[in-house]
Amino acid sequence: MSFLEIVIDEKRYGERVVLKNLRLELARGEIVSLVGPSGCGKSTLLSIVAGLDKGARATMRLDGAALAGAADRDGDGIGFVFQEPRLFPWLDVARNIAFGGGAAAPAAGPAAGAVDALLAEVGLAGYGAHLPRQLSGGQAQRVAIARGLYTRPRVLLLDEPFSAVDAITRIKLQDLLARVARERGLSVLLVTHDIDEAVHLSDRIVLLDRQAGPPRAQLPVGLARPRARGDAEAARLKADILAMFDLETA
Repeated sequence: MSFLEIVIDEKRYGERVVLKNLRLELARGEIVSLVGPSGCGKSTLLSIVAGLDKGARATMRLDGAALAGAADRDGDGIGFVFQEPRLFPWLDVARNIAFGGGAAAPAAGPAAGAVDALLAEVGLAGYGAHLPRQLSGGQAQRVAIARGLYTRPRVLLLDEPFSAVDAITRIKLQDLLARVARERGLSVLLVTHDIDEAVHLSDRIVLLDRQAGPPRAQLPVGLARPRARGDAEAARLKADILAMFDLETA
């Protein structure tokens, strides 16, 4: 049985159908990337799964239990990392992370200890008292990842989380995500426009079309981990994906 099951019968924005007849399943510990042209509904799909979009005819099940509303995404359910860090500028790093659990500030004892452990996990030990303005873009996104992990989710949703950082920082954050997902046994659903990123991180790549409907293809990434960047088989898979979307001459 699949760990996360997503069935979207239809999602509309006015007269425009964005998603329709879409079924997607994730196995426990699997990393799946959603790839497709702008406007094909990738981010909308994440919002539906996260419980942020109530205007869809959709059903979700996590480990056999129905996800009925946003409250079900709390606790050990669903975590979300947005494209921008979305940190509160008036809260320090520790309080921004704890806000992922609905807390205005980390309490003493176990809560503060959990924040410290997360900071160490994402490579920011000792940064708890920093304000967002004191962070680089990559550091801010590490904080956002820590916030997404604060409630110890079993599924992590990421909406183009590394698109706003430089190339070197992007590689470091990709490696961070791969390590955290592996160590925690997380199922990950990642939206990305970067096909190299999808190939490097994913166990499976789901290709969506701009026209609403079932995925165009679901491609397994049969590459051993850890993965070498620039691998010949990875380059072949990237070329296959580009060919499917006729992007070589775009």
